Amino acid sequence: MLSGLSRFAALSGVCLALTLGAGAAVAQAENITITHSSGQAQVPVQPHKVVVLDWSTLDTLAQLGVTVSGIPSSNPPEVLKQYRDGDYIRAGSLFEPDFEALKNAQPDLIILGRRAQGQYDETSRFGTTIDLTPDPNDLLGSVERNTLLLGEIFGKQDQAAELVARLKNSVTELRGLTEGQGDGLLVLTTGGKMAAFGKGTRFGLIHDVFGVAPAVEELQVGRHGQAVSFEFLLEADPDWLFVMDRDAAIGREGTAAAELMDNELVQATSAGSKGQIVYLDPASWYLLDNSGIGVMQNSVDELIQVFSAGR
Repeated sequence: MLSGLSRFAALSGVCLALTLGAGAAVAQAENITITHSSGQAQVPVQPHKVVVLDWSTLDTLAQLGVTVSGIPSSNPPEVLKQYRDGDYIRAGSLFEPDFEALKNAQPDLIILGRRAQGQYDETSRFGTTIDLTPDPNDLLGSVERNTLLLGEIFGKQDQAAELVARLKNSVTELRGLTEGQGDGLLVLTTGGKMAAFGKGTRFGLIHDVFGVAPAVEELQVGRHGQAVSFEFLLEADPDWLFVMDRDAAIGREGTAAAELMDNELVQATSAGSKGQIVYLDPASWYLLDNSGIGVMQNSVDELIQVFSAGR
């Protein structure tokens, strides 16, 4: 039999082992392996100091109720005006991180998006970094995956799942409305000129995700779309014309999209004659690429209203 002292020593050893085991479990739970657009990373759970150089990610984090420490140095667009005030670390542009600022900040997590994707390797030297660049061929899936991933990192799994479920239901509703309501064409205006974007492009979700039949099947697939004229619009003759004003998005003076579309050739198209010219929110579509779950939900909701009225 064990003496009292021996029993105490044995019990103490068991307690110590359990304590150490629990501590190891906690330590393991503090990091999770994240697969992102530029590889994999061990990411701390619920990081305290987070720098985000991507408007779309900031949009999603705002929907999840997550606060951050650092944001891009440029002025946030109107759709993200909540980030205009506050004592944030200004950590560089959407394209070029400020490495000195990152070095001084020593963040727990840095999040990049499409515009700074090429800076991933260098940025990773200054803290754990993930790249949430969406897949242009699966934008809806990317938005859903990134939302769930951020929910996991920040302990907001339930909120993330609710946001994703709502978006899925809304997209299904929109696709039901766009079916049978004719075809459409999306154009971006800038500097008095126009470019059209079709399926498989950065703005192709109007067809690929939202279900609007394309008025032109074969458009040049590229970052800047296909340069088009008013004669092209008349020949394409879309039932719906979706217009995005790039100058308004970036705050540059120029001919407003509505003014540019106010001409006889555009009015002679089916879209013009039916009053079916839709001016898309330029910040959501151009600056954020509809890659945040908040702006994509807003875009879907607005188009639901547009196509509901068309019924």
